[in-house]
Amino acid sequence: MRRITRTTTVAISAVAALAAVTACSTQEEPAAQETATEATTGEEEATESDDMESEDTESEDMESESEDMDDDSMGPVLGTADSELGEIVVDGVGMTVYVFDNDEPGSGTSACEGDCLAAWPPVHAGSEEPEVEGVTAEVGTITGNDGELQVTLDGRPVYLFANDAAPGEVSGQGVNDVWWVVAPDGSAVTEGGGGY
Repeated sequence: MRRITRTTTVAISAVAALAAVTACSTQEEPAAQETATEATTGEEEATESDDMESEDTESEDMESESEDMDDDSMGPVLGTADSELGEIVVDGVGMTVYVFDNDEPGSGTSACEGDCLAAWPPVHAGSEEPEVEGVTAEVGTITGNDGELQVTLDGRPVYLFANDAAPGEVSGQGVNDVWWVVAPDGSAVTEGGGGY
C-alpha cells in the first residue's frame, strides 16, 4: 500500500508539474504574440516610412528637373537664322528678336513699359550668363520691367513681337521707325522687310 501511495504521489506531482508548465507556456504565448505583432507593426511602419521618403525624393527630383528646364539648359536662348534681311538673331525657338531705338545701350534699363511690354515681350534668360549660338555681340542681362532677367546684346535689351505668330515672321521690322531686327554682331538691321 505504501508503494501505491508513493506511485500516486509521484503521479500527482508529475501532473501538477505538467499543469504548471502548461500554465506558464499559456501565459507566455500572448506575450510572444504581442512581440510578434509589435515586430510586424514596426516592419510595416518602416516600410511606410521608406515609401514616404522615396516619394519625397521623387518629388524633389521632379522639382529639380523642373528648375533645370527653366534655365538655359534646354539650349541656347539666342541663335541665328537666314532671312531676306540677311542673317538675324532669333530666340531659342526661332522667333525673330528685335531692339528698340528708345533703349539706351548700357543703361541697365528698358524703355519699354506698360502696354509696350504686351506688344514687345522681353527675351528672358534663366541665368545671368545666357547661352547663345552664332551670336557675336556681347551678351548680358538686366532686370526687365516685368521683374525677370532680360537678355541684352551689346547692352541693349532684346524683345520679341507679339504679332509674329511663327518662326520666320519679321512683322515687327521698322514699326514706328524704332523697332528693328538684330544682326548677330548686335547691330540693328534698319532696311527691308519680309520673312525667312
